Amino acid sequence: MDGDFRVEFTRNPASLKHRPALVLNADYRPLSYYPLSLWPWQDAVKAAWLDRVDIVAEYDDIVRSPSTEIRIPSVVVLKDYVKPQKRVAFTRFNLFLRDEFRCQYCGARGDLTFDHVVPRASGGVTSWQNVVAACSPCNLKKGAKPLHRTGLSLRKPPRQPGAEELRNMGRKFPPNHLHESWMDFLYWDAELQA
Repeated sequence: MDGDFRVEFTRNPASLKHRPALVLNADYRPLSYYPLSLWPWQDAVKAAWLDRVDIVAEYDDIVRSPSTEIRIPSVVVLKDYVKPQKRVAFTRFNLFLRDEFRCQYCGARGDLTFDHVVPRASGGVTSWQNVVAACSPCNLKKGAKPLHRTGLSLRKPPRQPGAEELRNMGRKFPPNHLHESWMDFLYWDAELQA
């Protein structure tokens, strides 16, 4: 085997890994906005081959097997409707998303932790109604003290978000890469500019 073949063989598929497919529910809405519902191109091709999705848009790249050639899907639609979850899981990520990735005391972005408004040492529980996103400096300033003793105040009261509210919140934070074939499906229900 000559060296060029091995180099070409191993490098070519790696370039295709950057061709994710946007996955839409049967109603043509993304399964999730943040994180955006994306599949690696291999999963999209497999789902199309198994007739689980319809291909709506494609990249220019082609993948081949000995008997088949297919363009890589860039947008796929599930044939069966997946019912969205009604209950929002209480996770660090969802908490940060609810609080728009901002400290709920000073409004800073980045270096976020979470803070119990009523400290656990004072009987505070870990729940949507008592935990907020906080930057490290504010979290250290507050410590285990009650909020009224710190000079800090909440930007908005903590509460459990609804599933649809959290999905809509996710639209405000698009991923770093958006392929042009996805745009019609991501923001089709957004208000149009006059």
